[in-house]
Amino acid sequence: MKSLADLKAIRDRMQQQMNLRDTEGDHIRVVVGMATCGIAAGARPVLTAFLEEIEKRELKNVAVTQTGCIGVCRLEPIVEVYVPGQEKVTYVKMTPDKVPTVVSEHLVNGRVVSDYTIGAAE
Repeated sequence: MKSLADLKAIRDRMQQQMNLRDTEGDHIRVVVGMATCGIAAGARPVLTAFLEEIEKRELKNVAVTQTGCIGVCRLEPIVEVYVPGQEKVTYVKMTPDKVPTVVSEHLVNGRVVSDYTIGAAE
C-alpha cells in the first residue's frame, strides 16, 4: 500500500466481500460447512471460489456464509443453498472447479445441479 488510493481500493474490495455475506432480506443463501472436517476436505477454497464467482458475476441477491459441522463428514466439503420459497439443496464433495457450474445453473438459472447433490453421492 503506497497511497491513499490504494487504501481506498482495499476498503472498497472488502466492502464488496462484506456485502456478499449479508443475509438480510430475500437473498439466496449459500452456506459452506467450515468445521474441522470440512476445512480438512477443502472447504476454504470452495468458500473462496463462491465469493469470487458471485463477485465476478455481480450477483446482488446472493449471500455467502459459513457454518460449523453439517453432519455428513464423509461427503465434505458440503454446501447448502437456500432459495426463498424452495426446499434446501445440499451439494456434496464440492470443489472449486464445480462452483462456476453451481453458480450459473442453480443460482442464476434456477436449475439444481443434481450430479453434485447429496442424492447423487449415495
